Amino acid sequence: MSCVCSMNIVAAAKVAVTGKTKSTAGKKYADIKAATQAGIVAGCAPFPEGVDFFGFYNGIDEKEAQRYADVEITHGRIAMLASLGFLVGEQVEGSAFLFDANITGPAIDHFQQVPGTFWGLLGAVIFTIEANRVQTAWQNPFEADKLFLLKDDYTPGDYNFDPLKLSAGKDDVWLNDMKLKEVNNGRVAMVAISGMVAQELVNGLNLIPADEVLEMGKAGALEAMEAQCTGATNEAACAKAFEAAERAAVFAANM
Repeated sequence: MSCVCSMNIVAAAKVAVTGKTKSTAGKKYADIKAATQAGIVAGCAPFPEGVDFFGFYNGIDEKEAQRYADVEITHGRIAMLASLGFLVGEQVEGSAFLFDANITGPAIDHFQQVPGTFWGLLGAVIFTIEANRVQTAWQNPFEADKLFLLKDDYTPGDYNFDPLKLSAGKDDVWLNDMKLKEVNNGRVAMVAISGMVAQELVNGLNLIPADEVLEMGKAGALEAMEAQCTGATNEAACAKAFEAAERAAVFAANM
């Protein structure tokens, strides 16, 4: 993953001056350092010249750099929603107003428990959103020089979607700062959701009870919790009960 403050930050600055953005097809850069020096992307501390361990920016075309920026922003947004969904979903599971209280266990197992009708509706919503995204950002593949090209005047991540009017009346400095914060929080979320999924795949337990038990009773308590609750009829209730018992035991030991 390249450490860049994202092309949309640089593009936004261009918008303030010219009123539009435009990338140049065919223009190439030797590496991430050259792209940073040209202002295509902006380095961020502690890597002011950017960092690109896997060489994605070696010999990169300017249009391709624009696409990478859009991909990073999109995945960051999805990761932020996923991280929030993991935490909230596990806290409200078993609630009567959600699927007749039939959803339980770690978030990685919720998918299999949700009725098919819900996924059909969700799929339709995703299709609608993605169709609009394609129309807004991407060039017609039958008219473009090659596949997967974004429109010349498109700013990565900008879909003119602001239903709460949070950006109304704000100046370019404020907007650019918010865009940078979104990119950086998206990067943190991508790492976070990867860790959440990995943890639940390893121990099969809800995130917060498992973390609390590990902190209070160390590895032995977590292993005991796994043995007792993994595969239980109601894993969430079992995990929360085990956590409460562990907390009580720790409190009594400290009296």
